[in-house]
Amino acid sequence: MTISLRYSQITVNDVDESLGFYRDALGFTVRNDVANGGYRWLTLGSDAQPGLEIVLSEPHAGRSQADGDAMQELLTKGVLPIMVFSTDDLDATFERVRAAGAEVLQEPIDQPWGPRDCAFRDPSGNTVRINQAV
Repeated sequence: MTISLRYSQITVNDVDESLGFYRDALGFTVRNDVANGGYRWLTLGSDAQPGLEIVLSEPHAGRSQADGDAMQELLTKGVLPIMVFSTDDLDATFERVRAAGAEVLQEPIDQPWGPRDCAFRDPSGNTVRINQAV
């Protein structure tokens, strides 16, 4: 028996605005664009991990009003779980994402626990870290 991660959810305020960050700045490819019940979500992926997709959706997509409101509150506070991506060239990735206009939280540094990494905020305020193994 095998088990692997298939989807990872990122809650965003605006799917189209976030698409500019995740597709254009980070380089992910749109795999699926779904509209259902007045909401829309996207899945994006990377050739480096063909079996894994990131799902971008708004707080109320597929949730009750109360749950969507709770997710919106957490998103607004900036306390949803962070995403950590890996790259084989951190400095080039950092420059690409910064040039796309993303808010820089931390420039590339060598962390005492091993990786070299940097951090940004996506357009919805989610923290996105990018690292490169040393």
